[in-house]
Amino acid sequence: MREGTLIGPTIVAIGLVLAGISVAVVGTLLQTADGSTELRLERAEAESAQQRTELESLRSELRDTQAQLKKLAEEVALGARAAPPAAESLILTSPVLEEEHEEGDGGTEAMTEVMKLAKTRFNKGITQPRNQVMLELLGAPRSTKTVNCSGVTQPHLKSLLETRQVGPIRVTMLKPALESLERIVAKLRESEPDIHDALGTAGALCARLIRGSSSSWSNHSWGTAIDVKLQGRLDGFADGGTQFGLLLLAELFNEEGWYWGATYNREDSMHFEVGVETLRKWQAEGLL
Repeated sequence: MREGTLIGPTIVAIGLVLAGISVAVVGTLLQTADGSTELRLERAEAESAQQRTELESLRSELRDTQAQLKKLAEEVALGARAAPPAAESLILTSPVLEEEHEEGDGGTEAMTEVMKLAKTRFNKGITQPRNQVMLELLGAPRSTKTVNCSGVTQPHLKSLLETRQVGPIRVTMLKPALESLERIVAKLRESEPDIHDALGTAGALCARLIRGSSSSWSNHSWGTAIDVKLQGRLDGFADGGTQFGLLLLAELFNEEGWYWGATYNREDSMHFEVGVETLRKWQAEGLL
């Protein structure tokens, strides 16, 4: 009976010991698991902080790059209108054009034939009118900037504009520019009547920013520039060639103090604009 009596308590005691051991093991496992989880969380937070720092750095670099691209676009837009180096090729004429001149008809049927030109022959003593000069003399053409062809909103400049029929073309420009253009077209009618009759325009007054720029106005914005065409054809932009008729016309524009766009780095032979010296002369005469 004593042995039977001891078996029960012994079993209970063993059970309690095993239970204690199990609790201890489970507790140890839980502690280990909690420690591992906390460690992983700490590592994740550290990695996240590092990624946020790297992301902010990339965003800063992106902003800098965007600013540089914007500045570069403006420089390209303005640089395209800068005068080129002095060294240029001579005017080249084709055998066909030479034969036409020998026949004494002036070669006017070849007025749209594309030629190479000696850029150094043109714009001598004439300075290209930059935005700084135009703003100084005439102010901003509009109260708001736009990349689309728009009207002038500045009151004083509007009062200086006028629309006239000048030979075969009708244009709106600054009044003294119109008077100068009338003299040019009159000389053209006398010297090259066929070119005079074939003269057309691709636009004069057009208030807008230079294409590719976010700050510089086109000189068309003040009514001091005109794009011309011959026989309804525009001269190709930046193709390195110039219609023969425009070579003759450019001489007349230069005599009146207009700057010819054919000497830009990116040739724009259809474009003529009043030079700085002429603008300052008009200012001195009270015409602006």
